[in-house]
Amino acid sequence: MAPQRSERDGPAVLYELCDRGRIAVVTLNRPRQLNAYNTAMRDGLFAALSAVRDDPQVRAMILRGAGRAFSTGGDVREFGSAPSATRAREVRWLRDVWGTLQRLPAITIAAVHGYAVGGGFEMALLCDQCVAAVDARFALPETGLAMIPGVGGTQTLPRLIGAPRTHRMVLTSEWLDAREAQHLGLVSKVVPLARLFASALTLARRVARLDAAIVTGLKRCVREGLDLVLDDGLALERRLARTLEPAVP
Repeated sequence: MAPQRSERDGPAVLYELCDRGRIAVVTLNRPRQLNAYNTAMRDGLFAALSAVRDDPQVRAMILRGAGRAFSTGGDVREFGSAPSATRAREVRWLRDVWGTLQRLPAITIAAVHGYAVGGGFEMALLCDQCVAAVDARFALPETGLAMIPGVGGTQTLPRLIGAPRTHRMVLTSEWLDAREAQHLGLVSKVVPLARLFASALTLARRVARLDAAIVTGLKRCVREGLDLVLDDGLALERRLARTLEPAVP
């Protein structure tokens, strides 16, 4: 995977495997810019997520940020810098970063500290689990910048906390601290900053011990079931359960 360069900090996204290749660690690596998302990070993240998708050995992925923040969302210095709006849309479609993240067969765990703002918050929402440090703060400030959240936040957030609270967060740019996010079900665990990666790794290792087909089937049941009426969701569950059940000798 060819690394994408990021100012003075090396590749914009770091990718490594651990635990005999069963766990991938993807690190947003623009610490001087609080991991603001630019084109280099987009390309690097798409390459890293594609590597996770295409590696059948990877059972879990940890997404984290280098430096003082998880991610402060889109880099406003690049807004409007594309040669044309048509070309900008074409590039986004060719590199479907967020669709790739949402559809990964591996369990995805966001390890969030510091600011998770805008697209940074939405990245965490696209992951299956979120472990947060006590200093984590979340917000969707795009409306105040005359924009609509564009990394899935208008779809993922109401599925977790309902439409009224989502409207309030998006329209008022409300901030949540780690405990408030946990209370709302956006964060599964809050830990001291020094234990953040270790806690995410412990969770990843528990998942990595499971059969890959079971993990993928469970993700499919939950993800697709959200968009189905209950009867159809139960039918999907029964169908996948029969497909994945062990053969009886």
